[in-house]
Amino acid sequence: MRAEQQQLPGLDLGIDLIRLPPPTVPAATIQEQFEAFHELNPWVLRELETLTARCVEQRWPRVGIGMLFELLRWRYGKATRGDRFRLNNNFRSRYARLLVDRHPEWAALFNVRALRAD
Repeated sequence: MRAEQQQLPGLDLGIDLIRLPPPTVPAATIQEQFEAFHELNPWVLRELETLTARCVEQRWPRVGIGMLFELLRWRYGKATRGDRFRLNNNFRSRYARLLVDRHPEWAALFNVRALRAD
């Protein structure tokens, strides 16, 4: 296993180092960028699922994907000792949709609007 794929020590998390897809020419759509990122970093979805499940356990009536992103950024920063975490805000709505697709019972937790860009 390559170093960037190993689980990081420190926090009780399944956080791995972020792997970025190579840039594409012409530029890929947001959906294509998201799919490439998600394929390289499946742990991000797992961590978002874990954070959401904790919110459900605490009986939160709503969960903001933005809050989950910021929590993940903070936890990543603590686990990596300064490694820059690149989690594109353009992917927020895609992750919210994936969470609801995988857990339909969470649909009421997230405010999912129509996509404005591909």
